Order: sequence, then structure tokens, then C-alpha cells
Amino acid sequence: MKIRIGYEMVYNCTQPTPMILTLNVHSSQAAYLLTPDQIMTDPPIPLSAYRDLYGNWVTRLMLQAGDTKISNDAVIYDDGEPDRISPDAQQYPVQTLPEETLVYLLGSRYCETDILSNEAWRLFGNGPTGWQRVQAICDFVHNHIEFGYEYARNTMTAAQGYQEKKGVCRDYTHLAVAFCRCLNIPARYCMGYLSDIGQPPPYPEMDFAAWFEAYLDGEWHTFDPRNNKRLIGRILIARGRDATDVSLSNSFGETLLKSFLVRADEVPEN
Repeated sequence: MKIRIGYEMVYNCTQPTPMILTLNVHSSQAAYLLTPDQIMTDPPIPLSAYRDLYGNWVTRLMLQAGDTKISNDAVIYDDGEPDRISPDAQQYPVQTLPEETLVYLLGSRYCETDILSNEAWRLFGNGPTGWQRVQAICDFVHNHIEFGYEYARNTMTAAQGYQEKKGVCRDYTHLAVAFCRCLNIPARYCMGYLSDIGQPPPYPEMDFAAWFEAYLDGEWHTFDPRNNKRLIGRILIARGRDATDVSLSNSFGETLLKSFLVRADEVPEN
């Protein structure tokens, strides 16, 4: 199937302000793009780009004073299958893990493994390992946190989310990632588009989504504690240790986000 993806954001600033954006489809899925994945600005602004430490495509620009619209409109191929399930996948002992996965065992800005370690082992240490343990974490987090956009707070950490029992998709993901790392399962934070394809209406307002990948049986596997079900049309933009590494935008000065729209819709077949 084909999925139309894109966004439109309007920023306002009072003086020229540097900004970096992490908004392009991840290189692992770029081969499936059917039209260019190009960031556009109105008024036109020079753009440059680079790969960050985690392989994400990052764009640099200088916002001018006043309003700037940043947008994209692309079409990507998707196989139409829900997220893969591998219930027999097992975790590796730490001493046999590939070196590149070890960073995803460590605590990070939003995933405080030192604070949550004892609780993680209390909750999940006597249960099954591997895929079943990660799924048990997702089940717990899904039921433990109450979802609500009114609870969104960009300083919320995994430990705070666990204590307050409320948040948005990034808070579900941070808590699940932290629990996995506490139990010696490498876990990395993911951000991207997530469609409503195959889901019953009514549909909530579209937004970018957060989920995570756990390293089991030599592969990275997708888990989504917010929705806690296998979904269709999950299109990756960026991966990292936590939301710090995959922020949609970082401005180096005062900016105001005046409007925000995201889309990920199936393209009807002719």
C-alpha cells in the first residue's frame, strides 16, 4: 500500500534564530519513498543536513524574524502488514551482546535506570525472559499510565511517569525503555509516523508517535506500550537513547510554535 505522510508547522520568532530539525524518514526506510522526502520552508530558507551519532538525518536552518512555515508532503510504500511478532525471541547475556547495543543498556536523560532498577526487578525479575518479559513490561506500562495530552510535559522522566501514572506516548516509551535496560535488555527510543490504517473510528487528531525497539535474538523488535497492539503503517523518523536524541526540533533562541499538523493516510488505489 501507499501512505501519504507529511506535516505543516508554523514557528514565530522575534529575531533570526538557529534551529535543527529531525523530520526526514529514517535511512532504513528511505528506499521505500515513492516521492522525495523534502523539507520546504515559506519563506524559502537555505537548508543543510548531516547524519547524527544515531544515523538520523538532521537539517540545519536559520529562522528569520516573523512566521516561518515548515512542511513536507511525501508518499511511501508500506507492506500493509502489522508489526511483526516473535514470541520465542530470547535475550542475550550482556557479555555476548554486540558492542553497538551496549549504549542502549545505560541510563539516559529521561530513562533513569539507577532509580528504577530495584522496582524493575521486583516487578519482572521472577517472570519469563526475552520477548515475553518485554511484552510483560509493555502490558504493565500500558495499564499503569493514564494517557492525556493535558499531561504532556517535556521534562517528564521515566521515574516521574512511573510515580505520577499519567502522560503521553513518550512517557509510556521512556518508562518501558528504562525497565528493559534495568533488566539487561537493550532498548532504544523511536519516533515517527503512525497511521490509523485498520483501526476503527473515531480517529484522534494525528500526531507523531513514540515507540521503542528491544534487542532480542540478534535483531531489533518493535514494541509500543502506548497502544500495546500490533499496528499498520509505522514509519520511522529517528532512533536514539531517549527523546533528547530524536527531538523534532531544537531552536537556539526563543521561538513559538503557532500551528502543528501531521498526516499519515493511506492513498486509495486507482
